[in-house]
Amino acid sequence: MDNLHTNKALHELRSKVIAQGNASGTDKYIAHARGAIITDVEGQEYIDFAGGIAVMNVGHSHPKVVQAIKDQAEKFTHTCFMVAPYASPVKLAAKLCDAVPGDSPKAVMFANSGAEAVENAVKIARYYTKKTGIIAFECAFHGRTLMGMTLTSKVKPYKLGLGPFAPEVYHMPYANCYRCPFGKNYPDCNVVCADHLEEFFISHVAAEQTAAIIIEPIQGEGGFIAPPKEYFKKLKAICEKNGVLMIADEIQSGMGRTGHMFAMDYYGIEADITTVAKSLAAGMPLSAVVGKKEIMDSVHASGIGGTYNGNPIACEAGLAVFDIFETEDLLGRAKKLGEKLEVILTGLKEKHTLIGDVRGVGPMMAIELVHDRKDKTPAPDKAKALVKYCLERNLMILACGTFGNVIRFLMPLVITDEQLEQGMHIVDNGLTAIR
Repeated sequence: MDNLHTNKALHELRSKVIAQGNASGTDKYIAHARGAIITDVEGQEYIDFAGGIAVMNVGHSHPKVVQAIKDQAEKFTHTCFMVAPYASPVKLAAKLCDAVPGDSPKAVMFANSGAEAVENAVKIARYYTKKTGIIAFECAFHGRTLMGMTLTSKVKPYKLGLGPFAPEVYHMPYANCYRCPFGKNYPDCNVVCADHLEEFFISHVAAEQTAAIIIEPIQGEGGFIAPPKEYFKKLKAICEKNGVLMIADEIQSGMGRTGHMFAMDYYGIEADITTVAKSLAAGMPLSAVVGKKEIMDSVHASGIGGTYNGNPIACEAGLAVFDIFETEDLLGRAKKLGEKLEVILTGLKEKHTLIGDVRGVGPMMAIELVHDRKDKTPAPDKAKALVKYCLERNLMILACGTFGNVIRFLMPLVITDEQLEQGMHIVDNGLTAIR
């Protein structure tokens, strides 16, 4: 294996030893990365507009994160927090309790992945409410475990042939203003998509049976669908009236992605439970469930946990991430990045009829590609072609959306103006080339 120095050689070995279902978007194998630039084994540099799917908000190999990992690795790598606890998860939990929106006292449990956080959030909600029903939303993505896959809406590739699924999960239409499931136009609609929850309790699952609704404040894989601000206020009021908890899945939208530490800050809503992962530990496998203390403490001792939960290396990386946000004004930087992106993408929409919609909050932005603006016919072929065009010119971008026709922008928040402009110039040329 000493000759694995090229993308081709690694890809050939990969086809033999990595399961086919565990696919990758490119055949470029990365050797190192720094900030918003990643470099493959052949020395080719790429501007990163993917950020490891919203994991690298503080940038690749940030010196503070690297040092925190090194320092902890020299001390110990594992004792199991449930056997012999240590300081870093306690310190990180305190940071999260302060950062997650809302004034209620909070408590935290750590896990290893976003899907695992979602699983535990659902378990805790059911335990606390003594009810079993869970309402998720169309176009949602919540992971690939049994419960995560059940909550996820998109069938291909996430659910096809991988059932049966978990019981007592119901899917409701989401607030998609570009493709309104109720045929309305915002703001004249009076946000009837939120009021629909009252009807949903009659037609699909009774409120008396419903433990929680789980929502992404901005849907990630679903296409960066960002509801109007009134949506969550209405939804939360209906939930509170009916004794239903609100779980905010902030796995992709959290940790500064929207220019707010959490997207629910933007909406002015305190969820009952919040799930956090991805950029929480800058690439280390770490997730958290952060909930109102009364809810989190309702579960009996050892009812939640796991062997690797609160891993010391991952938690030290998480503490370094919070330090970066606090000392380098990363939220301020994110807000400025969002403003620049909005201007650039709005300009691209005026120039390219392929772009049907520009949407998002702060630097969590996306463009939806359509063949015809009037009919809004999805153009997944154009999205695929644009991803390919950009990769060939050393820019990595990601498609998403229920129809696969949305291009999302998840560049590290530390990207330089020059890197941003260079990348967007490639996107601009690509849209011209594929039209």
